[in-house]
Amino acid sequence: MALVVQKYGGTSVGTIEKIQNVARRVARTYDEGNDMVVVVSAMAGETNKLVALAEAMCEFPSEREYDVLVAAGEQVSIALLSMALQSMGYKAKSYLGWQIPIYTDNAFSKARIEEIQDSNIREDLHNGTIVVVAGFQGIDHDNNITTLGRGGSDTSAVAVAAALKADVCEILTDVDGVYTTDPRIVPEASKMEKVSYDEMLEMASLGSKVLQLRSVEFAKKYNVVVHVRSSLNDNPGTLVMKEDADMETVLVSGVTYNKDEAKISVMRVPDKPGIAAQLFTPLSAANIMVDMIIQNISHEGLTDMTFTVPRADFKKALKIVEETAAKIGAAGVQSNQSIAKISIVGVGMRSHSGIASKMFETLSAEGVNIQMISTSEIKVSCVIDDKYTELAVRVLHEAFGLDKQQVAQEK
Repeated sequence: MALVVQKYGGTSVGTIEKIQNVARRVARTYDEGNDMVVVVSAMAGETNKLVALAEAMCEFPSEREYDVLVAAGEQVSIALLSMALQSMGYKAKSYLGWQIPIYTDNAFSKARIEEIQDSNIREDLHNGTIVVVAGFQGIDHDNNITTLGRGGSDTSAVAVAAALKADVCEILTDVDGVYTTDPRIVPEASKMEKVSYDEMLEMASLGSKVLQLRSVEFAKKYNVVVHVRSSLNDNPGTLVMKEDADMETVLVSGVTYNKDEAKISVMRVPDKPGIAAQLFTPLSAANIMVDMIIQNISHEGLTDMTFTVPRADFKKALKIVEETAAKIGAAGVQSNQSIAKISIVGVGMRSHSGIASKMFETLSAEGVNIQMISTSEIKVSCVIDDKYTELAVRVLHEAFGLDKQQVAQEK
């Protein structure tokens, strides 16, 4: 007997018929002799509807009430799935985040899980009950409902799997694994049999929509094996796991892109100690994540500073930066939302040189200008004009030998 945690996204539970299909799949896994915990998202489109209601009510809704509102979607899906399982003769019980409870910090809409009290779930599992958990949500220590951000159900599932020491956490979705790039852009993209935590961390942070970044962080920290697979068939997917020797032989594992960022430049900033802290501390206090940062060489005691933020936070960030720029005596603020971040990822980069130069040469040959560059041990990222996104993905995927035919020939 194994303990299996399965997570189903919004498209998998988007209709009554789909929920019934999920129930049959869960029941089949249970009948194989496994203890089952199922984490589900809101039905497809429901969270967007709730967000639209909040935005129609006011431009900047209370963060606490925003979380109360958007957490409602999962309550519907967990109840319906539990009903479906019960109608098939199985014992099933649904839990909202606060009923478990899943404790988080109080960063509304971007909360981080701090503790999961698993005694209620364990008691139900001991009694042969299939436990159905609302993803995406928790409760802070002041009893406020919190949410984990878009894609947060992945994090809920991996965190529950870690707390329960589950044998595997299956992320079931409308894609059948992790690909070398987006198959919608490059039909020749290959499905990866396995990918290391570090590679998946980079891919998640760089725009890959397969897994949420924090879910991979949890998986790595607690060594949870994550199986990304399709909810529509029983085909093997991609295992996200500890790095092994085979992974190091591949120079570049994947090409990712992210069109959900915006660029902000603060012009002619006084170049003296403490200025960067004055600029970025208010953004941090507003829970806005700053990604790539470039500071130009100082000239006449002044410098330009450019950085990227999530496009969803752009308006809020720009307002904060403009206020801060005025206080520190900067000449002005410029912004650009028409950018994309293109990245190559691979643990093989640690032991091989020339990867970055090959990326730059490939983009240059296609007339793609690079606006910003960021690197780590296992990735290189470039900010470019977003109109070149698909072109850049295609040529890099081919240049690093990731097409199906090329991979098959190498094998």
